[in-house]
Amino acid sequence: MAKIPMTAAGFNRLQDELKRLKATDRPSVIKALAEAREHGDISENAEYHAARERQSFIEGRLAELEDKIARAEVIDVSKLSGKQVKFGATVTLEDEETEEKNIYQIVGEDEADISKGRLSVTSPLARALIGKGVGESVEVSTPRGARSYEVVRVAFK
Repeated sequence: MAKIPMTAAGFNRLQDELKRLKATDRPSVIKALAEAREHGDISENAEYHAARERQSFIEGRLAELEDKIARAEVIDVSKLSGKQVKFGATVTLEDEETEEKNIYQIVGEDEADISKGRLSVTSPLARALIGKGVGESVEVSTPRGARSYEVVRVAFK
C-alpha cells in the first residue's frame, strides 16, 4: 500500500470533506430516499432513483477519502529546507522563451489547483523539477509543444 504525500492543509481538507459527507450529505440522502419510498412505486420514481444515485456517489467518495486518509503521508513543509526542488517546495520558474515568471508549490494530487499555483507532484512539470536547483533548466512536453523553464528560486514556506 503506497503512501500518498500531501501537505497538512491538503490532509485537513480531505478530513473536512469526509466529516461533511458523514454528518450532512449521507443523512440527507437517506432522508430523501425515505421520502421517495413514501410516494409509492419506486420502479418509476425519478426522485428515488436520483437519491440512490447520489447515495452511491457519496458512499464511493467516502471509501475513496478513507483510503487516502489512511495512506496519507503528511509532510510539514515548514520543516523542510534546501536548495533543490522537492515535495512542498515553492518554485519560481522563468519560461526561457517568453521570460514569463510563474510560482508553483509542489503538492499532493488531491491538493493540486494550477489556478492557485499548486502543482501536483505527479504532473510532468513537477516530475521534471524534482531534484533541480536554482539556475538549472528543465524541458517539459506540454500541449503547446516542448517548453523550457529555468529554476529562478526554491523556497519552503
